Amino acid sequence: MTPDELANLAHLRRARDLMDREYARPLDVPAMARHALMSPAHFSRRFRAAYGETPYAYLMTRRIERAMALLRAGASVTDACMAVGCTSLGSFSSRFTELVGETPSAYRSREHPAVAAMPPCVAMLQTRPARKIPSRIQEAAAAAGA
Repeated sequence: MTPDELANLAHLRRARDLMDREYARPLDVPAMARHALMSPAHFSRRFRAAYGETPYAYLMTRRIERAMALLRAGASVTDACMAVGCTSLGSFSSRFTELVGETPSAYRSREHPAVAAMPPCVAMLQTRPARKIPSRIQEAAAAAGA
């Protein structure tokens, strides 16, 4: 890696750390880009190239991850939604369902005994939501590689 690429990566990591730390605050791409010392468009392109997802998708994944912990602890869906910085319950529920595979209410109502026995740092890694790749994209990638 060149010194410029390393510097860009350090700036991107600074913005990613901001999202990890301040996920409940209202954050938008221009604010994150300012933190990374880049223009919003350049920041979005570089972030996606470095981390495989857009800055907004990364932020929402972190928010859903934190909401999962709150729901396991017994918080209501609305309280979890607001606590992680989401302002629309409908958007929160849709994104939660997309990432986790079940509604926030269903996730909250079922037992999570394995997670209760884990240290919080291990539970966070084991329960981290993973974005599902749509089948049409998987098919296109398979066709391109064949």
